[in-house]
Amino acid sequence: MSFFAILLALLIEQARPLARSNPIHAGLRAWALSVNRSFDAGTPAHAWLAWCLGVLLPAVLVLAVHAALTYFIGWPLALVWSVAVLYVTLGFRQFSHHFTGIRDALEDGDAAAARARLAQWRQVDASELPRSEVVRHVIEYSVIAAHRHVFGVLAWYSVGAALGLGPAGAVLYRLAEFVARYWAPRTATAHPASAALQAVAAQAWTVIDWLPARLTALCFAVVGSFEEAIEGWRFHAQRFPNDNDGVILAATAGALNVRLGGEALRSAAGGDGLVSPGFEAGAALGDSGTTPGREPEVGHLRSVVGLVWRSVVVWLLLLALLTLARLLG
Repeated sequence: MSFFAILLALLIEQARPLARSNPIHAGLRAWALSVNRSFDAGTPAHAWLAWCLGVLLPAVLVLAVHAALTYFIGWPLALVWSVAVLYVTLGFRQFSHHFTGIRDALEDGDAAAARARLAQWRQVDASELPRSEVVRHVIEYSVIAAHRHVFGVLAWYSVGAALGLGPAGAVLYRLAEFVARYWAPRTATAHPASAALQAVAAQAWTVIDWLPARLTALCFAVVGSFEEAIEGWRFHAQRFPNDNDGVILAATAGALNVRLGGEALRSAAGGDGLVSPGFEAGAALGDSGTTPGREPEVGHLRSVVGLVWRSVVVWLLLLALLTLARLLG
């Protein structure tokens, strides 16, 4: 059932993407703010309580609905529930419009428009970036976004479905990423999270994303240049074993033979431009801050699209084979 749920959710999301301004995301922001205000007392114990309420409680509720539908009504409605949850948590169209706009601007030779779109997407000052740096950072942001919106969700949903948890794993993964970003130190909110809550959210997110990040890196290696991707991954992991995003970027650089990392955008933004939790491009990719490879070019953006979609196909093929083996067994 997990294979069909993922396939249907991806098809629906491609045909009718979730709007950027939607009541679900607005409700999540209100929920995170409410939990922060009500339970964040600044101590580690209260921080873990707030995190469990903010992340685990919704996941448990999703699991309860799935179990009730399966037990009292049957698997068809449970499948519909899984598709609905995956539609909200999984999908390219939640970020791909930024990537497409920047790529089209670069292909049309309008570097100024590409810089403006990058600045709007990531809330950074990109006005002084050279063309190659714009391409470099678009690749980095897009790959990390694809991991968090697609491959990480696929990994946790697949594990949860195999354990009979339905779509609860997908909710757990996306909410863990969301609260780590929403409660991050540099995120401006009316009621900022305490240092204890920020640390707990970041720590939990690092643990939850550890396995999915490496599965994503492995997929990129399989569908790209395998030896170079594995070598880049191995070299980076030896030096920074807990850097999940760095592993993905190192594998991407090897798979595409493109140079990633660098400090240009961080410098242009005053060192405070990269707001995703645990992701500062170039901050932990080696002594020089970059990986080996060719200078980023506009053509690499289409290579990234191919790399990501081939990885999706690999995931679907594996799930299809597992589903077939289960049916035949």
